[in-house]
Amino acid sequence: QVLLVESGGGLVQPGGSLKLSCAASGSIFSIYDMGWYRQVPGKQRELVTTITSGGSTVYTDSVKGRFTISRDNAKNTVYLQMNSLKPEDTAVYYCNAVAAAGIATINLNNYWGQGTQVTVSS
Repeated sequence: QVLLVESGGGLVQPGGSLKLSCAASGSIFSIYDMGWYRQVPGKQRELVTTITSGGSTVYTDSVKGRFTISRDNAKNTVYLQMNSLKPEDTAVYYCNAVAAAGIATINLNNYWGQGTQVTVSS
């Protein structure tokens, strides 16, 4: 019912920057929290940052001061600006959204994007 499509991943040198985008589409009634998670092979997916529909944000300690989440509610899009990237930021980054969606019936669900690879290496 809701499709999340991420873009913007890639290879960057340590200290560099990348900006991820995630656009939501489908039979959307309302989107509440949106966020970014990341996962490396052999480890659990971890929270990076979230943002409410009102703009309140939460960041994991390791990215505070380097990453910035933002969203455009009119476009149903969330962004992640990543600066001062470190090799330990290397992971697959997943977009997440809590949304009410449906055609005949509105249901509240948790949705995930397909993931985008971010590699920080010299």
